[in-house]
Amino acid sequence: MTTPSVLTPSIFESLPAVVAAISTRRNGKSAEPFGMNLSFRVGDNPDHVRENREFFFGSLGIALDQLAVPEQVHGTTVVTVTAPGIYPECDALITSAREVYLCVTVADCVPILLCDPRAGTIAAVHAGWRGTAGKILLTAVRRMREEFDVRTEDLLAYLGPAAGGCCYEVGGDVASHFEPEFVAKNGGGFLLDLKAANRRLLTDAGVPPENIEVSNSCTITDSALFHSYRRDRERSGRMMGVIGLRGTASLR
Repeated sequence: MTTPSVLTPSIFESLPAVVAAISTRRNGKSAEPFGMNLSFRVGDNPDHVRENREFFFGSLGIALDQLAVPEQVHGTTVVTVTAPGIYPECDALITSAREVYLCVTVADCVPILLCDPRAGTIAAVHAGWRGTAGKILLTAVRRMREEFDVRTEDLLAYLGPAAGGCCYEVGGDVASHFEPEFVAKNGGGFLLDLKAANRRLLTDAGVPPENIEVSNSCTITDSALFHSYRRDRERSGRMMGVIGLRGTASLR
């Protein structure tokens, strides 16, 4: 259930085996501006980061040694995993293994959680502007089809809180990578809607619109709830999205 410090997608609520959530900046052990920061890479006290992770993942019944975490590089590499661990130089993970909880780290980029309950397969995708332009989401979906017989019509998807089209300012060099429908002129620059661009990638791949949940939260504007690198720069912590399949619980 969603709490002040943990957000849970509704798209997976009918699936007892699926554990999925996004952290926020609230109720953390770290001193401000970090709060509920889950990253060891932003200059926060490592002991506080561990406490924050224990709190967030513990509230979901997940142990820290069950996490599979990509060392994100804003690329398009997708890795299939069978065990927890740290996975270098990739931005998306796929698994069909139970009790392996896939994570992505975000502070404006789009956290995308996928599940095909028929195939018993999940994915976690980190999509910033580079990953979105490079269609990392399509790569993840293609890999799920090829390796696990996933059918796109069965996929359920959650696009979590991220920088919104209302506020995510980019220059012409970035805007040129996207279709005009995802870009709005804004003075001398542009506003980019990353969530809409990724949603279109899903529908173009054959995922039914009713199988896609998109958070309407903007990390830049909601400073009380979310970390935002665009807003706070070096004073920004990081949130994490997670998805996993619990034990022998049913996927139906």
